[in-house]
Amino acid sequence: MRYSRLLLGACVLLAVGCHQHPLTDYRPLDQAGMWSSNIEELKGLNVTDPEIAQVVKLKHAGISDETCVELVRAAHVQQHLFNSAESASNLVGAGYTETQVLDIAHAGQLDTIGIDAVTLKLIGLSDSTVQLVLRRHLEGKTVMASAEISELKNTGLTERQIVERINSGMTDEQAKKEILARERSRDHSHTSFVRVRGRRPR
Repeated sequence: MRYSRLLLGACVLLAVGCHQHPLTDYRPLDQAGMWSSNIEELKGLNVTDPEIAQVVKLKHAGISDETCVELVRAAHVQQHLFNSAESASNLVGAGYTETQVLDIAHAGQLDTIGIDAVTLKLIGLSDSTVQLVLRRHLEGKTVMASAEISELKNTGLTERQIVERINSGMTDEQAKKEILARERSRDHSHTSFVRVRGRRPR
């Protein structure tokens, strides 16, 4: 009998623990313009006050309620609190769609490749090349960092040539070697000796 009571008490404690945090303040979400139905979804996800602050940042960046909820959900599925509002907002600000941001979030790489992804847009690559790089990232394939891609572009490689190197699986180390070689070749061509022919002075 005593064992049964203890077991019942433990079950009640677990049930309470699985409910929303009783002191969580959801008012900032309402003030940020989130629909009540989406706030209820976040309550169901048992969000914390720090997570609410993160969601408010997303709302201020113009991200939809549905994407906000899904970003939190993705983090919880990966068994951690959502704290990547800055990465998600930067991606949207750089021109990525919310669907693309969610793809990155579902792969658990918002903070891992977020900066690289933003830099790819700043480099001026076409959308198809940016998608190629992101796809390789998300599939776990070898792909150069945005810094190396940018430097290769600065050495005079065309985007088509860069894409060829990406598809071949060029690593950062291999890219750095090619960058160095191309820079040396370029510097050498600028300093080559040119013999000036002309009449000798009398």
